[in-house]
Amino acid sequence: MSQTSDFFAPQGFEAEVPRCQIEGTIPDGLNGAFIRVGGDWAYPPAHKDDSPFSQDGYVSRFRFRNGRVDYKGRWIDTERYRNNRAADRQLYGYYRNPFDTDPSVRHVDEPWRNTVANTNVEVNAGRLFALKEDAPPTQIDPVTLETRGFHNFGGRYRSQTFTAHPKVDPVTGEMVTFGYEATGPATNDVFLYTIDRAGAVTRETRLKMPYVSMIHDFAITEKHVIFPVFGYVTDLERLKAGKIHWHWDGTRPSYYGIIPRDGEAKDLRWFKGPTRAVIHTFNAWTAGDKVILDAPMFEDNPFPFFPFADGSRWDPFKSRALIRRLTFDLNSSDESFREEVLFPDLAVVDLGRVDERFVGRETRYAYTSFNDPTKPVDRDRLGTGARRLTNSYGVFDMKDRTMRAFYAGPTHALQEVTFVPRHDQAEEGDGWLIGTASNYAEMRTELVVADARHPEDGAVGRVILPFRANVQVHARWYSDAQLNVW
Repeated sequence: MSQTSDFFAPQGFEAEVPRCQIEGTIPDGLNGAFIRVGGDWAYPPAHKDDSPFSQDGYVSRFRFRNGRVDYKGRWIDTERYRNNRAADRQLYGYYRNPFDTDPSVRHVDEPWRNTVANTNVEVNAGRLFALKEDAPPTQIDPVTLETRGFHNFGGRYRSQTFTAHPKVDPVTGEMVTFGYEATGPATNDVFLYTIDRAGAVTRETRLKMPYVSMIHDFAITEKHVIFPVFGYVTDLERLKAGKIHWHWDGTRPSYYGIIPRDGEAKDLRWFKGPTRAVIHTFNAWTAGDKVILDAPMFEDNPFPFFPFADGSRWDPFKSRALIRRLTFDLNSSDESFREEVLFPDLAVVDLGRVDERFVGRETRYAYTSFNDPTKPVDRDRLGTGARRLTNSYGVFDMKDRTMRAFYAGPTHALQEVTFVPRHDQAEEGDGWLIGTASNYAEMRTELVVADARHPEDGAVGRVILPFRANVQVHARWYSDAQLNVW
């Protein structure tokens, strides 16, 4: 383990803790796996200003069973990771640029081979996938965490890319997913798919977007699919010049493409609005002739490592995310829509979740993290490696416009929250908040469990790792019934 006081220094090792230390208690019935995917620099980046999204993929799992928790973490054995290991150095350049690599690994016609598979996880037909939006899914053994390689659903998934945020319909079990830049870097093709619960592709629809843009996430309803398009743009000339994949063009309007889930390309309709960035969504639903989308949204460039097209400097105040609700009238004759800021006085982290038993249906509660400046901070114990402090999980009541919060502690920064229902038949909102926290003072990672109905009461249990684990991008909870492999 690194002796540096920087919590985010490369970790560099795989780990297994067969019986984790627990403070408090693990709730009865909380049996399953909390699976995290993130990144770490197995080898230093070729460019100091590269995106952290280029870090090598690392998958970790907290296995819950009858009050006991075991931990395992492993590198994702991608082709890129193997090539770097063989060369004992970094062979790959800027984020998602197949032209900026060592000649020995330059796969311009097969750019997906450069993936680090470091963004999210999903389960379909009993298979666990590590996902990144620049490549097909990478299958992972859920027990050993060994990497099994790409999966293309029997050859019927034809996009070169696969979103990191597929949506599973809780009623049909179908996975709705897509790939953008589907036919190669800087192409404006989007391939939309439906994959049934048995893992068979049942539908493919090929679409075009208004301009080449990052579509990191999207949303579904019972009847519709919503694609946000916004000012992260690229082109082939930019990539051939050896630059990072995205730059921010604040002059670009945002677009929202809405298509029926059983529709064809001709049924896609675009709504146009002011400059926004929608990296992640909460949820969406169809109400009569209206489609409603809830999401944290930015008015400017969210990420400082993606440059501005006009040379502007990144402004953290302008890059705040606020929770917004967009309402699209499918009977309207123009391309406008209604936008409402639901919590105007509270900036949030945009890694938002809902109770996934209600994806695509109207939900009352949304969950995400934020920093509460009124809570105590023990700066003397934070160390020199502490970065932004995100000390609270919020339970946002989207109906009453109220919020209740869990506070992690004076030396803790929280990562993405996950909601776990108390049991299969529990009402929406009745369950647990689960997520990992970086304890800067102790240089260790802790998994916290809090009651979503009473988050202000603090953690009911904490799982303590004796080291700082790799920071995740996203994580998912799968009950034993959902991932029946033990």
